[in-house]
Amino acid sequence: MTTGFSSLNLRDEIVQAITELGYSEPTPIQAGMIPLMLTGADAIGQAQTGTGKTAAFALPILNNFVKQKNPQALILAPTRELALQVADSMTEYGKHLHARALAVYGGQPYGPQINSLKRGVDIVVGTPGRLNDLLERKVLFLNGIKTVVLDEADEMLNMGFIEDVEKILAETPAERQTALFSATMPARIRKLAERFMRDPQTVAVKRSSLTAAAIEQRYYFVHESHKTNALTRLFEIEPIHSALIFARTRAETSNLANELVIRGIPAEAIHGDLDQNARERVLGRFRANQLKVLVATDVAARGLDIDDISHVFNYHLPDDAEVYVHRIGRTGRAGKTGVAITLLSPKEKRRLREVEALTKQPVKKMELPTPEEIAKHREAQVVEKLKVWLGRGRFKRELEMVQELIEAGHDVMNIAAAAIKISRGDEKQRPIAEVTQVTEERRDRDFTRGGKRKPFGRKEAAPGGRFGDKSRVKGSRAHEEGMVRCKVNKGKIHNIRPNDIVGQIAFHANIPGYVIGKIRIEEKISFVDIPEEVLEQVLKHSGNYKIGKEKFSVVKAA
Repeated sequence: MTTGFSSLNLRDEIVQAITELGYSEPTPIQAGMIPLMLTGADAIGQAQTGTGKTAAFALPILNNFVKQKNPQALILAPTRELALQVADSMTEYGKHLHARALAVYGGQPYGPQINSLKRGVDIVVGTPGRLNDLLERKVLFLNGIKTVVLDEADEMLNMGFIEDVEKILAETPAERQTALFSATMPARIRKLAERFMRDPQTVAVKRSSLTAAAIEQRYYFVHESHKTNALTRLFEIEPIHSALIFARTRAETSNLANELVIRGIPAEAIHGDLDQNARERVLGRFRANQLKVLVATDVAARGLDIDDISHVFNYHLPDDAEVYVHRIGRTGRAGKTGVAITLLSPKEKRRLREVEALTKQPVKKMELPTPEEIAKHREAQVVEKLKVWLGRGRFKRELEMVQELIEAGHDVMNIAAAAIKISRGDEKQRPIAEVTQVTEERRDRDFTRGGKRKPFGRKEAAPGGRFGDKSRVKGSRAHEEGMVRCKVNKGKIHNIRPNDIVGQIAFHANIPGYVIGKIRIEEKISFVDIPEEVLEQVLKHSGNYKIGKEKFSVVKAA
């Protein structure tokens, strides 16, 4: 075999498998970790996803593979997606050795996983929670483990799995080999390494210049409650081919994706609740340009193999500046330019300074497009479309219709103007999202959206009552001018959420979700503010609103 991997002294069966997969030269993390792990030493690999780290630990494990009764290698992963990917890779690399790899993770029945363990597997790849469950059920035995790998240890820390990891490690033989892979090395990960590893050697792969000139970095200073509105404005102006938006939690990805869809922006969420088939379907639509936006958590975005992302958005800055660098590296690939945009709330300013210190590059502050700029942009788009159609000349029937109108006595200029007005009719369904300007001074946090000072300590509610609104809404009168207070006959005991109310009303009444005002969910009922001009159509569809299979009504509050 003439391959760069032959110099690593791997078994012929492994070299054959990776050659068939098209691998030629080892990546830097592979070249550093494989020889080290082949010696049996404990090792720490600091590298990002996409650097080939799975093969960096999989190939040494398979090289030392021998048939035995119980599993001989254990890989811990933070998510089921990663567990499945690693198990699949193990099977591919070890196919000529007939190595048996099994992925175990939550959200699936125990039966098939337990049956596979009873039949016998060589390598177990799993999430910490399910691995602990299987240990407690006494169906997983780790007494024969020779190598343990902690993959994406920083993410396991972020997800609160470290206690589970420590319990699992305590069940493995003391003389095992331990390898730890992490994109970042926070203090608690270092302590974990000190406790469970023996004189580990570190291979740190310097990240490629992810913050190169190919990526334009900027931020917009906005109130936390107006971030979705700010996104909507940017989507009006930015030449977005495809975008990846990073949010903090699974719930936030779903809520944000739903809100963007309501506003006419095709988006879907990628998170840990999706099974592998659903995940692949979403990614397939994204790659085929049927879908413009993916909203993802950092964990769920790991392993995404997409090179053509024009924009990366940080809905929130991550706690770790290195994660920011990894995020924005999703754009500006394959020789293309990219844009990285951060929506920065006042409380996130410190994190931005940490990002700039790490990257040694300033992130440029920009102002959101104004309503006037958006209106002009919309007009320019209409003119451009007209020019395209005028160039094509394919409007024979339309010319006949114009001629009929001229013969009926209408002026040709008025006909053209009326036709343009009709073509712009959908703009009424897309009112320009309101965003209050944030100034640097602390005192400006004490102003309401209307610019009037509010009492000290009173918190401003998020528009639509979503994304954490805790404001109290009382009485039958709406707080905002032009809004009408309505009552919903479901409350906390019915598990209704603000997103249920917004989604159902927006869908059935055919109005944008972001025009809906404040929401207050009480024990048995809820209140929602509806714009006066759409009140009639909201009330008219009251019989269609549902939570699951159960209908709810919307009526004017007494």
